[in-house]
Amino acid sequence: MGEGRHFKQGAILRVIGYLRRYRALAAGTLASAVGSTVLVVVFPAATQKIIDEAVRGGKPEWIVPLGGVALLAFFLQNLLNSLRIFLNNHFEQKVIYDIRSDLYGHIQTLPLGWFDYRATGDIMTRLVEDVTSMERVLIDGVEQGIVAVLQVVVVVVLMASYDGTLALAALSPFPFLAAGALAYTLTARRRYQKQRQAASDLNALLHDNISGIRQIKTYASEEREHERFNKASDALRKSTLTVMKVWGIYHPSMSFLAACGGLVLVVVGGMQVVEGKMDVGVLAAFLVLAPFLYEPVSRLHQLNQLIQSGRAAADRVFEILDSPEEPGRGGEVRSGRVFSGGVVYRNVCFRYDAEGKRPVLEDICLEAKPGQTVALVGPTGAGKTSLVSLLLRFYEFTRGEILIDGIPLREVPLSELRQSIAMVTQESFIFNGTVADNLRVGKRGATEEEMWEVLCAANAEDFVRRLPDGLDTSVGERGVRLSVGEKQRVSIARALLKNPPILILDEATASVDTTTERLIQEALDRLLRSRTSFVIAHRLSTVQHADQILVLDKGRVVERGTHGELLAGGGLYARLCKNNFLSVPGGEKEVF
Repeated sequence: MGEGRHFKQGAILRVIGYLRRYRALAAGTLASAVGSTVLVVVFPAATQKIIDEAVRGGKPEWIVPLGGVALLAFFLQNLLNSLRIFLNNHFEQKVIYDIRSDLYGHIQTLPLGWFDYRATGDIMTRLVEDVTSMERVLIDGVEQGIVAVLQVVVVVVLMASYDGTLALAALSPFPFLAAGALAYTLTARRRYQKQRQAASDLNALLHDNISGIRQIKTYASEEREHERFNKASDALRKSTLTVMKVWGIYHPSMSFLAACGGLVLVVVGGMQVVEGKMDVGVLAAFLVLAPFLYEPVSRLHQLNQLIQSGRAAADRVFEILDSPEEPGRGGEVRSGRVFSGGVVYRNVCFRYDAEGKRPVLEDICLEAKPGQTVALVGPTGAGKTSLVSLLLRFYEFTRGEILIDGIPLREVPLSELRQSIAMVTQESFIFNGTVADNLRVGKRGATEEEMWEVLCAANAEDFVRRLPDGLDTSVGERGVRLSVGEKQRVSIARALLKNPPILILDEATASVDTTTERLIQEALDRLLRSRTSFVIAHRLSTVQHADQILVLDKGRVVERGTHGELLAGGGLYARLCKNNFLSVPGGEKEVF
């Protein structure tokens, strides 16, 4: 519990650090707010003077000048309010931009394992909605809170200068107002946390269902998914109602107590006027001042609600910002070295969960010389993808050593390491943009000539030229306007444009038909030339010409050698070739 409280305090101080970046805007906003607040006292003072001095004192010539002073005060007050709103909006949007930019930047530095346990919709909610909610508290909240407190102080001082007894009477509801605010604050955090989590769960479900709309339609599961959506939506409805029910009791109760304060003023002040202890003008000034005393108190109560919502949002934002970055990111200094592609694994062990009972990989040893192709085969779950993921440092191995060109992997800056490796997977991700946008992921600033060159090498030139706008054709979300084979060839072209010394192919031809596979295989042959390659495949044509084949089973390398050597050995590789084959035109047998 102590750690939690410390975290909350740290979060608030850290956000205030963002406010310090814009001291001029903050000072201008606050000065405008303070100036308009101080001008509140002019009208009550003018009212008191008009009644006591001008009307009852027989000085009617004072009425118009005093009215003019009050009018000028109203004009200046609203002018300052307009300036405050203008400055505050600029201040607010700059801080939102900074926090959101830092949050997104940090998300990109987080290890891949962090994303394995978080829904995309939840991350999006924190990045968009929670940042805005948190910022509103710390800009609007700070400003409104300071102004409200200042206004109370100014009004109380002015009241006390008129009549101390009546000023105390006006303050009589404050102990009850403070007690109510404390009770609300102490019980609010859990309610708002549940509401924010319910909103996040709903967004996560919505994101999944929109992304998977084809699968929903394919399996005719619209009704079931609608029920799931309604259930998540109902959870948000209930949590929001819980928040609003308590607010519905709290806010009217505070308004009732403030109204009682006004009633006390009328009763006590009226008795003093009747007894001759107070002028009518002073009572009138008190009655004019009363709304300016209780209005900021009401504003503070509303601010309290905003603060509780913002605290829950801040917890969620800083939970991400406090998540540790990928190992090896701190203080990166790129050496500018160019790798030849030699890769060595020495007794490498790995488990996704440090407390996992069984390692995913155990004592992996391999050596790939520059330009060699290493094929990884084995049953599903044998650890093939995990093995190549360690080379990219998507995950950190728990024991052993990996070297690249003789340099320990953990001594190579991450950006430099990943710039030297390209990966083509079974389901290559295509971004929502144009063909050119997706190719330039491999090389920023690539020319059209370079892009057409790699598209030709990837057997993708013909279909891209047939697209409505060629390279500038929008491919839709996740490349929905392209076929599976077309997306795969664009992905291969992207890897060619990157031109890395090390290449990873993970089931690159597993999801396409035979004709498309031939086109992709030709493109892959060009991509593999003069590169160190790790190939994960379930098809014989992809692996039989590899310089070495590693057969994995249950996280261990159980066989290694060339295609012919492994067939002659009669082990697991030979059994897979014999028992798990697919027929293709021409009589060739495809395995795995």
